[in-house]
Amino acid sequence: MGKNKLSKFADMETFSNVVQVPFREILHNDHPLKNNWNKVFFKTGSSIILELGCGKGEYTVGLAGLYPQNNYIGVDIKGSRMWQGAKSASENGMKNVGFLRTHIEMIGQFFGKNEVAEIWLTFPDPQMKKTRKRLTSTRFIDYYRNFLQPNGIIHLKTDSNFQYQYTLEMVKANGFEIISNIENVHFGESISPELQIKTYYEKQWIARGITIKYLSFRIHQNQLIEPDIDIEPDTYRSFGRGAVVVE
Repeated sequence: MGKNKLSKFADMETFSNVVQVPFREILHNDHPLKNNWNKVFFKTGSSIILELGCGKGEYTVGLAGLYPQNNYIGVDIKGSRMWQGAKSASENGMKNVGFLRTHIEMIGQFFGKNEVAEIWLTFPDPQMKKTRKRLTSTRFIDYYRNFLQPNGIIHLKTDSNFQYQYTLEMVKANGFEIISNIENVHFGESISPELQIKTYYEKQWIARGITIKYLSFRIHQNQLIEPDIDIEPDTYRSFGRGAVVVE
């Protein structure tokens, strides 16, 4: 492990806006902050909004700056990436920002019923071969329903046409209410402030001429159905960062 990563991990231990828990300690136990984020961590009664798979935390910090009336938590397992957002929020005295380092599959151990108002999924791996690993699959939607408020909102912003089309079909199959559906976020002049935030990787996609898609929807508590549809795979590697054609 490089010295730079070690330095970032050391910093993370000192940041008051970061929660880190060893996997073995949370595997079979709920975290004490569950149902207590606003009471103990933020000390306000504001709405809590999560960014799952937050990477460097640009969206978490950006949203918190735009809407200081809400509390935002970025969730990721990569501490060396999360460091950037946590450091930025700390240095700018942003009291409505927190970061949680954990696996997204463990998210239910950290948030209780109706504790979260909205979820942002920004450029998740589309997991074209493994439906159950997609962050917009019915498996994960079922996780989210355990802590999202009634009619809670999920936002998806993605470079992946596969991820976008799959999610749209999943939403339609389950009768979720579509709030916004934009096939090319950066086409035209009218764009909402929250969609103007650009992550490190989003800038790379735009530079490569890849359109950015956005979909937001409200979920319900009815039985979930996986869409039965074939979707054309993306013709580039999502996390390899190179323009690799899928054969």
